[in-house]
Amino acid sequence: RTTPPHGVRPAPALDAAERARLLEGRHHDPHALLGARAQRGGVAFRVLRPYAKSVTIVAKGLRAELLDEGDGLFSGLLPLTGVPDYRLLVTYEKDEIEVHDPYRFLPALGELDLHLIGEGRHEELWTALGAQVMEHQGVAGTRFTVWAPNAQGVRVTGDFSYWDSVAYPMRSLGSTGVWELFLPGVGEGTLYKYDITRPDGGHTLRADPMARYAEVPPANASVVTASRYEWGDARWMAARGIRPAHQAPMSVYELHLASWRPGLSYRSLAEQLPSYVKELGFTHVEFMPVAEHPFGGSWGYQVTGFYAPTSRLGSPDDFRFLVDSLHRAGIGVIVDWVPAHFPRDDWALAEFDGRPLYEHQDPRRAAHPDWGTLEFDYGRKEVRNFLVANAVYWCQEFHVDGLRVDAVASMLYLDYSRAEGDWSPNEHGGRENLDAVALLQEMNATVYRRCPGVVTIAEESTAWNGVTRPTDSGGLGFGLKWNMGWMHDTLRYVSKEPVHRKYHHHDMTFGMVYAFSENYVLPISHDEVVHGKRSLVSKMPGDWWQQRATHRAYLGFMWAHPGKQLLFMGQEFAQGSEWSETYGPDWWVLDSSYPAAGDHRGVRELVRDLNRAYTAAPALWERDAVPEGFAWVEADAADDNVFAFLRYANDGSPLLCVSNFSPVVRHGYRIGVPEEVPLWREVLNTDREVYGGSGVHHDRPLRPEPVPAQGRPKSLRMTLPPMATVWLRP
Repeated sequence: RTTPPHGVRPAPALDAAERARLLEGRHHDPHALLGARAQRGGVAFRVLRPYAKSVTIVAKGLRAELLDEGDGLFSGLLPLTGVPDYRLLVTYEKDEIEVHDPYRFLPALGELDLHLIGEGRHEELWTALGAQVMEHQGVAGTRFTVWAPNAQGVRVTGDFSYWDSVAYPMRSLGSTGVWELFLPGVGEGTLYKYDITRPDGGHTLRADPMARYAEVPPANASVVTASRYEWGDARWMAARGIRPAHQAPMSVYELHLASWRPGLSYRSLAEQLPSYVKELGFTHVEFMPVAEHPFGGSWGYQVTGFYAPTSRLGSPDDFRFLVDSLHRAGIGVIVDWVPAHFPRDDWALAEFDGRPLYEHQDPRRAAHPDWGTLEFDYGRKEVRNFLVANAVYWCQEFHVDGLRVDAVASMLYLDYSRAEGDWSPNEHGGRENLDAVALLQEMNATVYRRCPGVVTIAEESTAWNGVTRPTDSGGLGFGLKWNMGWMHDTLRYVSKEPVHRKYHHHDMTFGMVYAFSENYVLPISHDEVVHGKRSLVSKMPGDWWQQRATHRAYLGFMWAHPGKQLLFMGQEFAQGSEWSETYGPDWWVLDSSYPAAGDHRGVRELVRDLNRAYTAAPALWERDAVPEGFAWVEADAADDNVFAFLRYANDGSPLLCVSNFSPVVRHGYRIGVPEEVPLWREVLNTDREVYGGSGVHHDRPLRPEPVPAQGRPKSLRMTLPPMATVWLRP
């Protein structure tokens, strides 16, 4: 313009270098250049609005159009005595909007938050970083904060700026590496990302590592969200920690939420899943990872949004509703948690601010050899904080009752899946990843301190000492550990033809050599029924009848064995095909129009009765983790394929489990029993006709006879059904 508007004079010009840094997204303090500030001669205003035709300052008794400086910058010096409470009237080609100026606000992140972030000790990190809907200085909007210490500059962009990233540069908050900007008028449902200027001057557009909601994949923008959920599970939350997990009944139904019944949302799952699980008698469900992930075929194990439940099935509050519904049905919720690695997608965590940040600086330490992913840098305090707070987040915000920690072994060993020369030892010359050990100890100690009643479970496949030992005794501090050895050994045994099983007898007994070294879960998980491993029933040899019989006998043995039970969906009704995340379980085999439906329903009936008999028998869980709760009766009958053992409750009351893994009925079989019990009655028999068995069972209670057997003065004379497990109680 040749003549300035009434009362508006040119503001002092920006230094050319400062202007360039601002427009190129390299400025650490845009608030020093933008907004309003009193100076000699009045108040100077400067606004950055690319594509605007004009910008007008509007306040009480004031309306002044700023001068166009070019490049989307508008400025002016107004003859005012102080900065007024002003707004911006921004005119575009076809639109005019009136908004607050983001650059007139003080930082919306407090000193204590910054101090805790700097120390790596912010246990509620999600309240400080990410997009937070709030009222700030009396104005509603959203505070954006992101940790990017290597960035030259960071800008927030989204649908509010038509994805033009120039307009909203963020300010650096000191030495913490945190960038912040409060955007007035921006609220829930807004899509956003961060435009980061890397150390080399290039730009990278990134989803928010702390986003609590994301677009439905393959779209990947972050979504501003705030929870309005009102929980109805107070009774459950108060009672869940009364008994430690390793001394309580725990029978877990593992499922992949997106494919349990394909097409269901969190809300529709909440209508169907609790009643199904409750009817079958499981005490807990375990969800494969629900954190946001780009590729459905990873089943959730390659996470990009550690703080966001996947939006494929609904909103974060919809997920809360599902957890709440399970709690109100008396069912605990365990969620798989994946702190071992993350994928390399260029819009997510990898080289987030242009340099390795979440991953290790050493490329050999950063690359995960098995999965083409990146390993976290557990030695970096901010990364450790990101993960520890994330574990707390799922427990606090979503009321989950357990975290099953994936791939712990790959975290613990520096040489995991690495050849000689591809790894460097720790400071003591060992192969242990001391940073990962410290992270797991801190995570467990923090979760147990902050979230009463939560159990952490390690998927750890090696002989690492003290996985479930408390951290103050030098252990990793987990509550439970998956017993991978037991799973591999026993599945090897049952997959053999009965005539060959005698040569593998120790596969079924070896687990008791170390059964009390840790607090164990016996996992028949998704990993055992995919990738050519076949479903559980299809691993069994023989014809269809023998396969089902062995499947049932195995479950009977497993449910009585020391350790908690875990069974993957579809195995509860002996589906014959491997699991596929595309189709989910073969529910059609239960339909009455299918000729073998009765066979599959029979196995499901057995699982229901196993769970009910198990929960009703304290002998099977009260002393699960101590030797006093178990005694072998018959561990050496290899030629007979027979196993028998006793379990004991705290009050000494026993349960006798006898398994016959041969296809013949064994008449008059002697089983030694404690002499103080006058009568034993059969409480479960996997050969019953209702389950699809041959119906060999004991109608009447059995009275011990004064005939010594297996080193005991009295014994029962039993008829052992073929391929079956029998439980007896006094």
